[in-house]
Formats: sequence, structure tokens, C-alpha cells
Amino acid sequence: MVIALLVIISLMWIPLGLFYLGQGDAKTCGAASGFVGLIVLAGTVIMFVGGDAMNGLLFGSFGIFYLTVAYCILAGIEDLRSLGNMSLTVALICAIACWLFLTGGGVKPDGAAMVGKSLYLAFMTGCFTVLTVVVWAVTYGKVGAKLAGVLLIAMAIVDLLVPAFDLLGFGKLPF
Repeated sequence: MVIALLVIISLMWIPLGLFYLGQGDAKTCGAASGFVGLIVLAGTVIMFVGGDAMNGLLFGSFGIFYLTVAYCILAGIEDLRSLGNMSLTVALICAIACWLFLTGGGVKPDGAAMVGKSLYLAFMTGCFTVLTVVVWAVTYGKVGAKLAGVLLIAMAIVDLLVPAFDLLGFGKLPF
């Protein structure tokens, strides 16, 4: 499920990044954001039912955010500060997840970490933290949309496609 969702999310991030760089149209990016948001939320439900709370909460947070992005684009919302505030909340969720992937969190009664330690997942969630803070800054006019566009494209490759195909082809994350 995770591999498919990472690739599907790239189908939104790259076109949205290009849109921020002046290529493409709003309606198509809005529709893509909505479709990806719905698929991610469906995957989130499957993750939660399967007992995968960590991935469920991360993907769920982004799925709701993607649907909100879709609404803002398709409705032509001009004041995006509320979307930015939501992005800042997603940044907080990602920062906490990053810390948990670095430390493993607490310890279960059997001595195992509550969350599996993973340097790459910590790297990914750290990158997502930066991206969502940049989106917040764009909505408040603190940085230009081109920075968000470049980050979306670069991170779609490094944080979505590379780990997805490494897991698919080699059964492990890059590091």
C-alpha cells in the first residue's frame, strides 16, 4: 500500500510543482490534488484497519491536506492563509514523526521500540517538515511560490519515487 501511495502522490507533487513554476493550469492541478487526496485517504483507512497507525496518521494528514489544496485551487480561493495554517499543522506532525523515526520513541514491555527506527524515514519526514513550512511561508507571502515548486519536484523524486522503487525493486529503503 505504501509503495503505491508514494508513487500516486508524485502524480500530484510534480504537476503542482510545475504549476508553481508557471507551467500548467489550476483546474488540472486542483483535480489531480483531489483525486490523489481521495486515494490517499482510502489507503489511510486500510492502514488503520491493518493496525499501521504511524503510516495511517502521516498519510491521513496529507490526504486531508491534499483535498483542501484541491478545494482552494478549484474554488479560486485567494487568501490561502488558512491553508497555510493547515500546512503548518502538517509540518508539526511530520516533525514529531521525524523525531520518532530517529529515536524509536518509547519502549514496549518486551523491550522493542514503539516505532521502528529508520534514518531514511526520519530524512523523509524531515524533508516533509521543511516542505510544509515552505508552503505555509508561501501562503503568508514570506517566500515565493517558485521555491515551493522546486521543492515539490525535487522531493517527489527523492522522497517519493526513490524510496518507492527501492522498496519495490530491492525490498529496502535507500539508507
